[in-house]
Amino acid sequence: MNSPMKASVSDFVVARGTRLHVRRWGRPDAPILFMLHGWMDVSASFQFVVDALAGDWQVIAPDARGFGLSDWPVAQGRSGYYWFQDYLADLDALIDHYAPPREPVNLVGHSMGANVVCLYAGVRPERVRRVVDLEGFGMAATKPAQAPARLAQWLDDLRAPPALSTYATLDAVAQRLIRTNPRLPLAKARFLAEHWSKPDDAGRFHLLADPAHKLRGPLLYRLDEVMAVWSKVAAKVLHVEAVGSPTLAAIAADVPIDEFKQRFTAFPDWREEFIDNAGHMLHHDQPERVAALVETFCA
Repeated sequence: MNSPMKASVSDFVVARGTRLHVRRWGRPDAPILFMLHGWMDVSASFQFVVDALAGDWQVIAPDARGFGLSDWPVAQGRSGYYWFQDYLADLDALIDHYAPPREPVNLVGHSMGANVVCLYAGVRPERVRRVVDLEGFGMAATKPAQAPARLAQWLDDLRAPPALSTYATLDAVAQRLIRTNPRLPLAKARFLAEHWSKPDDAGRFHLLADPAHKLRGPLLYRLDEVMAVWSKVAAKVLHVEAVGSPTLAAIAADVPIDEFKQRFTAFPDWREEFIDNAGHMLHHDQPERVAALVETFCA
């Protein structure tokens, strides 16, 4: 982080009654890259990739609802749960807001954001030109017999709303990020901590995430439905994965990796790249490599 960071500006866009914070880098008339962050993350997470982009791009990265500076509708009493489909609807609204009509766009997503962009590309195939999936795998397949226990767990969780930890200092937040990702240099951790948290009136730092995101949903992950959506994707899809991905190992714990990844055959045009010396947060660990893959694929 010795070179100057590229400056961003903040927009606030209302999507279906929810005010979304959108971070933008680059000239407004430059080719667009939409970037969607992962769970318990914020749009500033892409700063290091943006800094590594060699070309002239306008990067548009929203804070997902319930994260960062976007509205937290559950915390504000406007909803009882964050439905995954809302993230697709928010992306649909943002593409309509920023992209010219009938002009397909490039979508980049990390983790949860990768799952959003892959599904969106199947629902709105005419609106998507390229998809870059950073460590997005979907979830473990479920069986109908798991439904009663899942619903019971959801009801139990509603009785005891989740909470998030607070931290005494900004450096404590940075150290929390480093514990999650030991590859993260302190300078990057401090930058992320400034965007990932804010102090309260007592001076303690709270994460910029609605604790309601910790609620497990009432619905099962239906892989057959997901693959049916993926099969409608018209865009070329690039899957980028860390070598020996611990996230993939955790999600695919009950089946061989090769068998798990058969789900990706649903995409009509799919390919993968691997990044060494990186973990799940590969856009933090190897931003130059990620930026090069994105630019080559989306050029």
